[in-house]
Amino acid sequence: THDQAQLQRGYKVYREVCSACHSMDLLSFRTLGERGGPFYDPSAPSAAENRFVRAIAAEAQIADIDTETGEPIMRPGIAADRFPNPWPNRTAGAAANGGAYPPDLSVMAKARKDGSNYIYSLLSGYVDPPAELRIGPGQYYNPYMMGDMTPFWDGDPDKVPYGGFIAMPPVLSDGQVTYDDGTEATVDQMSKDVAAFITWASDPRAVERKQTGMGVLAFLAIFGGLT
Repeated sequence: THDQAQLQRGYKVYREVCSACHSMDLLSFRTLGERGGPFYDPSAPSAAENRFVRAIAAEAQIADIDTETGEPIMRPGIAADRFPNPWPNRTAGAAANGGAYPPDLSVMAKARKDGSNYIYSLLSGYVDPPAELRIGPGQYYNPYMMGDMTPFWDGDPDKVPYGGFIAMPPVLSDGQVTYDDGTEATVDQMSKDVAAFITWASDPRAVERKQTGMGVLAFLAIFGGLT
């Protein structure tokens, strides 16, 4: 299972920090209220009628078409809407970020080796680059980023640093968000929380599926014993 309080904190970090550049095109607001989600409420008739989900969705502005005039409009979100993309298209996103389009985070934990550990390490692992490392404009060194520093290393060829270049600057700083539960918002804490949220978002029904699997295994064990 996931820690629901941590998922709620992770969603807040995503909404207030990450969503300015990164999309989550595959995630709907109502998914936040489904079983195992950060805002799951067993008393709600359904995820779409979850009061927390409806309030969160209403804060978003969704691009739509007026059914009467055919004109493009912006409207408050509803539970069935997907998370809005911060960019109108990939070209605009790349132009605003030094030529690199910020990747979608919907399945990021599955798209990167070691999933949540990679996300946590990348966000919290920025360090000052070695003096002998040549870095281009708009690039940042991160020892957890995949890459090969050999062509850019002017130091001892036997001591090439690990890591790679990334276009995203360090985005987290202590106290950047205010957690509703009073948890101290350190870079380490925020990195863990948003990594947990992105991991959940990459497979929102994992908890329900695995709990069902445990029930199936228990049934098979009993049935096997009777047999």
